[in-house]
Amino acid sequence: MKPQQTIEKPAEIRGRGLFTGEEVTVRFRPAAADSGIIFVRNDGPVPAQIRADVANVTKRARRTSLRNGTLAIETVEHCLAALLGLGIDNVEVEINGGEMPGGDGSSKHYVDVLREAGIRPLDAKRRPLVIQETIRLADGDAELIAVPCETEGLEILYDLDHGPDGLVPRQLLALHLSEEVFCNEIAPARTFLFEEEARQFQAAGLGQHLTYSDVVVIGPQGIIGNQFRFPDECVRHKVLDLIGDLALVGRPIQGKIIARKSGHALNHELVRRLLEVCERSERRNLVRSSGAIDAQQLRRILPHRYPFLMIDRVLEIDGDHRAVGVKNVSINEPFFQGHYPSQPIMPGVLIIEAMAQLGGILLAQKLEHTGKIAVLLSMDNVKFRHSVLPGDQVILEAETIRVKARTGHVRCSAHVNDELVSQAEIKFMMVDAEPG
Repeated sequence: MKPQQTIEKPAEIRGRGLFTGEEVTVRFRPAAADSGIIFVRNDGPVPAQIRADVANVTKRARRTSLRNGTLAIETVEHCLAALLGLGIDNVEVEINGGEMPGGDGSSKHYVDVLREAGIRPLDAKRRPLVIQETIRLADGDAELIAVPCETEGLEILYDLDHGPDGLVPRQLLALHLSEEVFCNEIAPARTFLFEEEARQFQAAGLGQHLTYSDVVVIGPQGIIGNQFRFPDECVRHKVLDLIGDLALVGRPIQGKIIARKSGHALNHELVRRLLEVCERSERRNLVRSSGAIDAQQLRRILPHRYPFLMIDRVLEIDGDHRAVGVKNVSINEPFFQGHYPSQPIMPGVLIIEAMAQLGGILLAQKLEHTGKIAVLLSMDNVKFRHSVLPGDQVILEAETIRVKARTGHVRCSAHVNDELVSQAEIKFMMVDAEPG
């Protein structure tokens, strides 16, 4: 596996948003391994972080936007495409406004500034998402299919076909994604609009600053007031958008994507399905594998004892980044005597306790935390989806968000039979263990 990468030094780019026309400054900063791509809006009283994650996508027309609470960042797909195309896994993207600079409607301005900043490897390996089964999605005449492929990396086949009466003739493009292919053949391709769409957008107050020389507008007689960079520039830009949306997986993808007239909404749905299938497969593989930490070892790590030791086995620990554990729920659990005698259901607070214990084990892997225990500090975004019943096997997952010398922040989830039953973000304080 290839190492993860970040940029060598900070870089800056200025410009106006494609839709809003807002003048913004964007600063790219190096980030540590396993940080992922984090956008930071710094134009408020407190900087707001928004991870490049499909869970943060907010619905917009003709673009990809990310939201955290009331704050959003619009049109992130061209930036994300440049990062994925250049193989940059971890970076902080700081912006002082609500929309990324549009440039000429392509990714070239992002590629230029990121290449100038330089790219360096990190001391951590990539974990590619390998497509292992066929996934097909359709919306009207638009279609997306993900299929396994023995070739290393990502292959894309895109069919842009608006029919015999379309303003753009049918265009087909097939490629194997690499840095060279992306930079030379995809990044310069600009976004395009049909003339009627351009009128509607400007009537709605969007793109007021744009002229025909700034973007590709296509009318009945062809491109208006501009020239194509490629004879098939339209399909190349659709591939550019697809690559940017696929970056929301958060990992490199190995497999083949076949697309027909897909847009952002269908692209986002494919990302969700890819992640669901991958996570389900990984959980199944872990359940079949031997445990990384057995019950006896758990007693030496955790201070908890019966009846509050809520983990039976840790199936996998990936350094201090991710841990997977299991809780086998027996009818003999003491809490079923009162919760409830006629309809036994595992208390939600104990599911949270099990996730917190796994989070504590994950944080304990840090050397500086030796001799310390994780004490619950706070919980956010706690959700319960389904009941846990006697006989269920609960698969617990904890993923590190941030670890400091005295605090830790993890994202946890619990599943039964591949179905999400609970999730939460949990913060801990690391305290000295009492001798005993």
